[in-house]
Amino acid sequence: MALHCRNERETKTSLLSSDEQLTISLGQLLSEVRGCGLCIGHLPHEPRPVLSIDTRARLLIIGQAPGTKVHASGVPWNDSSGDRLRLWLDMDRSTFYDKKRVAIIPMGLCYPGRNKNGGDLPPRPECAPTWHARLLSYLPEVSLTLLVGGYAQRYYLGDACGKTVTATVSAWRDYLPYFIPIPHPSWRTRGWVARNRWFEIILLPELRQRVASLVSTT
Repeated sequence: MALHCRNERETKTSLLSSDEQLTISLGQLLSEVRGCGLCIGHLPHEPRPVLSIDTRARLLIIGQAPGTKVHASGVPWNDSSGDRLRLWLDMDRSTFYDKKRVAIIPMGLCYPGRNKNGGDLPPRPECAPTWHARLLSYLPEVSLTLLVGGYAQRYYLGDACGKTVTATVSAWRDYLPYFIPIPHPSWRTRGWVARNRWFEIILLPELRQRVASLVSTT
């Protein structure tokens, strides 16, 4: 009886398309991610991984780690930094949160807590090495990755990363066509943008054009 049931399941699986099998496999991985307790001893709360991913996504956004508002809502970039990021991308919330078009995977999937000065701690160092390669293997359609902030840039650009975020972002053309590095869009970035006018004048128009071509439904 058990053998019969197994054969029946295998037959049903073999009838699925490769895309359907990939989606089912991704669902199993996401269940594993959401049950992760790797950093539980280092977090001030229960783990709550926040990400958005679909095998059909063409744009990938890799940021730092969820803040308090995102941790509370479970929705990535659901805060003032997310509002500024969407403004930079010239993208509405509907498109931004359409996981069939945009995948969102932070360097740290859970909110890491605050430091003694009240700022957010950096992403947990265990997180990206544990999960990113496995998650990215389910994104075969992604052709552009936005590296938001220094943590993502150092991790993915390696030796090609500049010594500062400014150095890395100002060399953005060097990382095309696969990556575009941008600063983290927190309120602290307003002064940086004012001092680096080329970001809004040169980089953002190019970024918006490339992003629009990827997320367009036509």
